[in-house]
Amino acid sequence: MTIEQTGVGTTEQLSDSARAVLDHVAASVPVIASLVDHRDHIAAWADDVAGRLVAGRRLLAAGNGGSAAEAQHLTSELTGRFDGDRPAYSAISLHAETSAVTAIGNDYGFDEVFARQVRAHARAGDVVVLLSTSGRSPNLLRAAEAARTVGARTLAMTGSRPNPLADAVDDAICIDGPSANVQEAQLVLVHALCKAMEPALRRGGRR
Repeated sequence: MTIEQTGVGTTEQLSDSARAVLDHVAASVPVIASLVDHRDHIAAWADDVAGRLVAGRRLLAAGNGGSAAEAQHLTSELTGRFDGDRPAYSAISLHAETSAVTAIGNDYGFDEVFARQVRAHARAGDVVVLLSTSGRSPNLLRAAEAARTVGARTLAMTGSRPNPLADAVDDAICIDGPSANVQEAQLVLVHALCKAMEPALRRGGRR
């Protein structure tokens, strides 16, 4: 999408700040729209993750910066609710454990802040979801390695391939685009995943 396609006039009629806003929105539209190409992949994730949660498994999630916010958004939708009332499911955002993060970072280094928590909390059959626009964060790579060691399934939402995190996990959905737009698309991906899981999570509560 171009500024002209928005119907708000030519670039000469816009202030610099308005142009920046429109440029950003225009850039985000195709990145978010590209999720349509991942629809079957997202649906497969939804079936797998919902099945694990209903069976009593746990979801652990982590990210850095804005990706941490997206990871916490996912876990809050599972422990709270996404669309109507249903049972709560076990989901933990590792970066939100502030005392653990600071203690582990201080004692073992920042690269270990998620991996050590994965070794503490994850069990075989659980799922660990890692979010990163670059796919190169050492602490997420260590977390993927720790999850594999304990037998947990690993999923990643990243920016463009190739990247180390996509290669380190069991499965990844990689979105092409600028970092900020990828992060915006990841939120839509989180909501799409939750929407697709919701029927199974509701049925699972009537065991």
